[in-house]
Amino acid sequence: MKNVALGQYIPLDSKVHKLDPRIKIVSMILLMVGIFSVNNFYANGFMFVFLACAILASKLTFKFILKSLKPMGFMLIFLFILNIFAIREGRVLLEIWNFKLYSGALYQTFFIVTRLILMVMVTTLLTATTPPLDLTLGIEDLLNPLRVIKVPAHEIAMMISIALRFIPTLIEDTQRIMNAQASRGVDLDEGSLKEKISGVVSMIIPLFISSYHRAEDLADAMEARGYYPGKERTRYKQLKIKFSDWLILVICIAVMVISISIGRYI
Repeated sequence: MKNVALGQYIPLDSKVHKLDPRIKIVSMILLMVGIFSVNNFYANGFMFVFLACAILASKLTFKFILKSLKPMGFMLIFLFILNIFAIREGRVLLEIWNFKLYSGALYQTFFIVTRLILMVMVTTLLTATTPPLDLTLGIEDLLNPLRVIKVPAHEIAMMISIALRFIPTLIEDTQRIMNAQASRGVDLDEGSLKEKISGVVSMIIPLFISSYHRAEDLADAMEARGYYPGKERTRYKQLKIKFSDWLILVICIAVMVISISIGRYI
């Protein structure tokens, strides 16, 4: 449970950390469009090189990025098993009795894994270099034009920020409950399926209760500090977009266009 990096802010002194949060959010959306718009390994390779350079510029480590992929191991294994039975395209690589492993199944699985890695790199790069408060302000500013149609921009930004902020807290609570259950003889790795389900239920119930109490305490704290949804609020911190921010946005637009072009014409 300690391997989840999404939602953890890493305070470092880098140029990526100093970028305007609005620019980083828009850049993330642009890069996501570039990742999911094409079905080409060359385009994914180009995107990987760009994101690797961005990670180095942010002074993050690749070990930190890879931590967020470890909990997805079960999903990747399930995806591989599903594909080898469902996809019957390409040439036969292996045949055992009535079972046939097709090259298309391996290709599709590998391509989905590369997309997942790129997606995790982009999202982790955003959350690890942007403080939760800045992220809230950035999302709110980007949603402000929707206030014309009565969309609660501030409330949506606040909910997203709180959700990201409490991901590490929920992980710590889960680890604490698992350690407490293990000290009482509960083993989630061994035993029958029924015993494993019972062990998971015994972990989920106290986690839900703990989350409910945290939400109640947070609501009381916000109310005590005069927070009231829907009211106009002033800001202590004002966001200002600099020339370097616009330059990064132009670079991300160029990366998206190049990635889509590689996917379409190569």
